[in-house]
Amino acid sequence: MEPRRVGEHDADAVTEIFTLAFHDDPTWSWAFPDSGKRIEQHRRWWGLHMHSAVPYGWVWITEDGAAASLWIPAGKPELSDEDEQKVEPILREILGSHADDVMSLLESFDSNHPTDRPHYYLSLLGTHPDHRGKGAGMGLLAANLALLDEMGMPTYLESSNRGNDHRYERLGYSQIGEFAAPGGKPSVACMWRDPR
Repeated sequence: MEPRRVGEHDADAVTEIFTLAFHDDPTWSWAFPDSGKRIEQHRRWWGLHMHSAVPYGWVWITEDGAAASLWIPAGKPELSDEDEQKVEPILREILGSHADDVMSLLESFDSNHPTDRPHYYLSLLGTHPDHRGKGAGMGLLAANLALLDEMGMPTYLESSNRGNDHRYERLGYSQIGEFAAPGGKPSVACMWRDPR
């Protein structure tokens, strides 16, 4: 089954995949610690990222809706200027004083992101919980990488759940760095892959 590109009409459905996929992620559950409010908070957070990314034409979903990926093309910002201005107000509204720590975490994402050569950035890869453990996410990633290899493009991602590092390594990624949330945990791996 070939994955398909996501347009505005199915952006909400893909936001929901990311919302559910990252619910128990070590990094993003640390960022949004109230499990009772996390679903709604993630909808707003990942919805903001979808809003900026869909126009690039590099958000993908499997035909059965099991997994989705959100890529930022080389040289493009992850968030539009307009959406970037919403980050801190949204975090302060939904997280209160914890927003300070989350803003520090986001700064670590930015400061560890390589800037020395053009690449595609895998901002999000998520599998719907009903389909977890069947290879849907890695299958989608492999299909995306095949296209990017044809384009001669290196790629970069952050592994916010270190239990997935070996899965990325199997597809050719190597760890080039790591950072941690304020307080030292959880840690995030920075991973790079040259085209094949």
